[in-house]
Amino acid sequence: MLDGYRRSFGPAYEYVVQIIRDQLKLNPSGRPAKSTNSLVEKLKRESIRLTQVQDIAGCRVVVADVSEQDRVVASLMSAYPGANLVDRREQPSYAYRAAHVVVEFSGKTVEIQVRTTFQHIWAEISEKYADIYGSEIKYGGGSEDIRRILERMSGAIAKYEGLEAKCEGWVKALGQLRELDKINKIQEMQEAMRGLRKDIAEILNLEISRLEAEKGEKG
Repeated sequence: MLDGYRRSFGPAYEYVVQIIRDQLKLNPSGRPAKSTNSLVEKLKRESIRLTQVQDIAGCRVVVADVSEQDRVVASLMSAYPGANLVDRREQPSYAYRAAHVVVEFSGKTVEIQVRTTFQHIWAEISEKYADIYGSEIKYGGGSEDIRRILERMSGAIAKYEGLEAKCEGWVKALGQLRELDKINKIQEMQEAMRGLRKDIAEILNLEISRLEAEKGEKG
């Protein structure tokens, strides 16, 4: 019965994904149904009813930055009237940050995760820590040291993305001016942000490689 219930979300998932592809011109990744084991674990962990689970079916869109994330979320809310936005950027869930748009179709809900590149890399790092040290790491349990590392990473990404969004606003404001010195400042600002973004990406990807190696050694 549980397996049949899971599979009943397939049509809603296909509808949501098709709208994203056709109207938003994006190519989401996802799954039409959460695995039985994952579903049972979630029900035990959160002590909720099966009908309260909003992410049995779900898909994900990864975008470059917060500004693009805001634009995609706005487009999704417009494409799916009545959708519910769960914004985990200002109030992270165990340091996890993203924007979730929950859509209902024919009585079934589908969760659309919208993540920035850095939010997505952080989530991948969290998954790899969970593979090595236990899935409770993702839900406030497990090693305090590991949780602290993930929280610091998440906080650093949040600060950078906040600064990046502010800089984009400054660039737009300065872009209305024609003075050469203002143009030079805009270019310097953009170059500095590109350099910082590259450095952060390199650090995060190195951590992913390290964790993959560690998992291989333990596996």
